[in-house]
Amino acid sequence: QVQLVESGGGLVQPGGSLRLSCVASGSSFRVSDMGWYRQAPGKGRELVAIITRGGATTYADSVSGRFAISRDNAQNTVYLQMNSLKPEDTAVYYCAARDIWSQKYDYWGQGTQVTVSS
Repeated sequence: QVQLVESGGGLVQPGGSLRLSCVASGSSFRVSDMGWYRQAPGKGRELVAIITRGGATTYADSVSGRFAISRDNAQNTVYLQMNSLKPEDTAVYYCAARDIWSQKYDYWGQGTQVTVSS
């Protein structure tokens, strides 16, 4: 099993920045891609960004150019640097990891709240 623990959420003013972190523990050798998803109140969960073990990245159009995902494979950690935050970025942000055998995002963190408000 793989456990994911996020940190770094909070309250920030529009235009501000936050950095989220997610540490994988347990059977982390089973993890290939890692990513961030978010869920705003009353909405479904949506993809924010994904990064492969080799460092290739994919972003949602809504965050491209403002957010940056990165990872440290030695530390089993993935980061999400969020800049130029907007009120519509307010959501619970979840870290997710793809299992190398099932090829599915089988592992999820508990979520961290990000609130963008003046």
